[in-house]
Amino acid sequence: MKYAADTSGIFSRYDLSIEVARQNAREISKDALLQKVVERLVAGDEAGVEASVERALEHKGPMEVINEGLIPGMAEVSRLWAEGVYFLPQVILSSDAMMVGISMCEQRLGKPVEKKATVVTHTAEGDIHDIGQAIVNALLNASGFEVIDLGVDVPVEQVVEACRIHKPVMLAGTALMTTTMTAFPRTAARLRELNLDIPFVCGGGAVTEEFVTSFDLGIWGRDASQAPQMAEDAMNGMTWREMRAKWNG
Repeated sequence: MKYAADTSGIFSRYDLSIEVARQNAREISKDALLQKVVERLVAGDEAGVEASVERALEHKGPMEVINEGLIPGMAEVSRLWAEGVYFLPQVILSSDAMMVGISMCEQRLGKPVEKKATVVTHTAEGDIHDIGQAIVNALLNASGFEVIDLGVDVPVEQVVEACRIHKPVMLAGTALMTTTMTAFPRTAARLRELNLDIPFVCGGGAVTEEFVTSFDLGIWGRDASQAPQMAEDAMNGMTWREMRAKWNG
């Protein structure tokens, strides 16, 4: 007699896990209006974010809605990503929903929200796998940074030139393959030649801590969710050596 194998410990419906997370969104704000903004943002519900932000703006200032609703909501999305509950589609949906909310608040302010600082991001020369970069961009944007997205398969000299022009507080690079991550030390060397000692966070695929910390400026990014806090460190004046000691120590 044959028995069916028990696969309950092997396979799981990730979409069901996501739905459970959405239904049990943590209380971020004691204010009902702002909590609704958080919940709709965590759900990646663009129309819901638009409606909840509109209601919140009837009683609160635009910066309060941003700082106590939209940004904490995206931080919750980042937590769910880091814990393996959310995946790329959920992060992107929430990021897009947040941009809608930010735009509404900017219209009420009558001017764009001032960005914290600039970060340049790219996928290494020869590499077209941009999933990691897309997540980094979404989380940095949601955290209030100006992101200069250079795209995929970006030549070393183009990365260096962007850093010279935009003067970012941090450079971020992703690579999936060992053959393309070799662009990172070449980029770092060119930056050093130009005295652009910018913290250079590298991650993705086969990229290892041992590899990234073998060249100047390099800081290994274990996970995309670290990007906003790393950018905060760079913005606050930490050198690449100090950031390496903190994140790769």
